[in-house]
Amino acid sequence: MDTALTESPPAREAMLAGSYIIEARGLVKRYGATTAVDGVDVSVRQNEIFGILGPNGAGKTTTLEMIEGLRDPDAGSIQLAGIDALANPIALKKSIGVQLQSTALFDYLTLAELIELFAALYGADTGPARVDRLIGMVSLEDKRNARVDQLSGGQKQRLSIALAMVNDPMVLFLDEPTTGLDPQARRNLWDVIRDLREGGTTIVLTSHYMEEAEELCDRVAVMDYGKIIACDTPLALVQSLGESATVRARIEGRLDSNRLERLRGATGSAVNDGQLTIQTVDVPGTLADLFALADEEGVRLDNLTTTSATLEDVFLSYTGRSLRE
Repeated sequence: MDTALTESPPAREAMLAGSYIIEARGLVKRYGATTAVDGVDVSVRQNEIFGILGPNGAGKTTTLEMIEGLRDPDAGSIQLAGIDALANPIALKKSIGVQLQSTALFDYLTLAELIELFAALYGADTGPARVDRLIGMVSLEDKRNARVDQLSGGQKQRLSIALAMVNDPMVLFLDEPTTGLDPQARRNLWDVIRDLREGGTTIVLTSHYMEEAEELCDRVAVMDYGKIIACDTPLALVQSLGESATVRARIEGRLDSNRLERLRGATGSAVNDGQLTIQTVDVPGTLADLFALADEEGVRLDNLTTTSATLEDVFLSYTGRSLRE
């Protein structure tokens, strides 16, 4: 195996020094008059799961593609494991693995054949033991000799991660890895991601699922309109709101926004497409005032729920809109 593909002195030095393995500064990407990424800074520590969270169109994928060397930035700098990514794109690609939102594979090859092919393209070990280890890493042992077109959606996602690991990358990039998967397949993939981190791989992922980021990520950067608007641990981001809970309800009619703001304990509120959301530090007081207001204005409340603050509330607090819009 060509060890130059899986190990580089600058990368190992970065690991030993405990410094950031990724440092991107001032990233900008424009498409005509549209600025998709607007001066983004990203710093990722060795062996953490770092999430970039935001709605579709926020600039998450474009940011990752610039860091991965798949798209040239209009401005900014990128260092990954001691490599200047813009000056040395080949060295960069030898140190990373990438799982894209969608991957076109050879449907009539088996899992083992496909992994062997990808490993050969990297000059990595193509032996049966190595292939079996990668298949076992993503828990697809019983599908070793199955063709790609015989796999479920979740199995294909796990296979794509195995393919991204053929060169033993220091950093693995996952772009919305669980989009379109059912809840069980999503949680199975979460276990795979945790195991990879436990094995020493740094992971950067994008998502628009708040529960995924809360479950997996050590730190989260929240993006909107091409900018990072907050970055910290999920817990710290939630605690920064100062809210203990969120009240949600479907409303039929219209409630006075000024009176909503004056509900006891309320620290913020929004109505989007008939969905009322109120952040509060006093759930009983807020509910009592809300019922009184709805009764007075003849507005019906349906599907009323109260939940502890989440990353969805962080995003709503910063932007005034839902994470999934």
